[in-house]
Amino acid sequence: MEIFDLVVIGGGPGGYLAAERAGHAGLKTVVIEKREFGGVCLNEGCVPSKTFLNSAKVLDYANHAEVYGVKVDGEKTIDQKAVVERKKGVVKMLVSGVKAQLKRNKVKTVSAEAFIEGKNDDGFIIKAGEEKYVGKRLIIATGSMPVVPPIQGLKENVESGYVMTNREILDLEVIPKTLTIIGGGVIGLEMASYFSSVGTKVTVVEMLTKIAGPTEAEISGILQKSLEKKGVEFKLGAKVVAVEKDGVVYEKDGKTEKVVAEKVLLSIGRRAVTQGYGLENINVNLERGAIVTDEQMRTNVANVYAVGDVNGKIMLAHTAYREAEVAVNTILGKKDAMRYNVIPSVIYTNPEVGSVGETEESAKAKGLDVKCVNIPLTYSGRYIAENSDLNGICKIVVNNKTNTLIGAHIIGSYSGEYIVAVSAMIDLEVDIENIKKLVFPHPTVCEIVREAIFQI
Repeated sequence: MEIFDLVVIGGGPGGYLAAERAGHAGLKTVVIEKREFGGVCLNEGCVPSKTFLNSAKVLDYANHAEVYGVKVDGEKTIDQKAVVERKKGVVKMLVSGVKAQLKRNKVKTVSAEAFIEGKNDDGFIIKAGEEKYVGKRLIIATGSMPVVPPIQGLKENVESGYVMTNREILDLEVIPKTLTIIGGGVIGLEMASYFSSVGTKVTVVEMLTKIAGPTEAEISGILQKSLEKKGVEFKLGAKVVAVEKDGVVYEKDGKTEKVVAEKVLLSIGRRAVTQGYGLENINVNLERGAIVTDEQMRTNVANVYAVGDVNGKIMLAHTAYREAEVAVNTILGKKDAMRYNVIPSVIYTNPEVGSVGETEESAKAKGLDVKCVNIPLTYSGRYIAENSDLNGICKIVVNNKTNTLIGAHIIGSYSGEYIVAVSAMIDLEVDIENIKKLVFPHPTVCEIVREAIFQI
């Protein structure tokens, strides 16, 4: 059995980046992945869905070209098969890039299912295919999978293909005439945005009374109205009780109703993948099905770490990236820790939503003395020049005691690109007076942050 400084189980964002960083630092590293390197994010999540959404955005521009003084003759349609083929090309390129980076950093890659057999004096024994590897340290990055709740008829219709998850819908080569989406979270809304743009009649059934989960309430309200203008219908406060062969049955206000649809997307959340890897053989602690970790990504077992969706904290690829770096830095003896309060989130609909930190409601619930500013994105010249729908807003939350920014929530073009600047301001606890001295390029949409700061 070959002995490694580090064995990484899982080749998704958290796993492959941990392996890259460890290899670059000189640790003898092996990463084991049973499916495709790049994980859900590169193969069936973040990246593929963005190729879809960009195609929809181009189509939206074409359909509204005359607003911008551009004449486009003839019918504007989508070639779904071509969209899927382009998606495959993008994925292939990025997965190849991941493998090249691992090779460049002298990381051994193994395509097999890993199983932890136990521990000996040399380290943790991992069986992968016909081979066994020993790791002095172990990083678990096995990711997550879609939640399939015990709803009548759901499992059977998933197996038949009538109900899709994020994996199947991104390979769909024929646009359905009607689509019902169970769940009004990020994945559901992004797919609602895409398919409504390409001509599908979309209905979203959500158990909560608002969409987009923890997203700031006014922002989610604006997003809902924008999607409704595209023809998306929302059934909020609606509990799905059954899935039949031709539609979804739900209860709302004491009444039972049904939405008939050609296809159904199940998008109500994801759960950590912790079964079948032998975690019980080394007694790793789980809580609600996820691996328990501290701020250094350490588990209860010495020299065992868990990064990414498997720890159930914030299931976003960029969270996994940072967790991977924290874990490797801890292994190397460098002081580091996760700061989950500065993790940004983005909903890649059209318009985009970018969020980070506290909302006014969450800050007040924590007893913080805050001041909030809410301004329209029409303060930005570029935003007005490039958009026909001018409903975007920027909301910031300032801690009066520390005079620092602790939250920002924006709906509008490019918000997913510049929310990182706000994250940095929050993370570094930059004083408001110093933020006022920063120079933003003009004209840009990100100037809206500076405008909001000057309204305090």
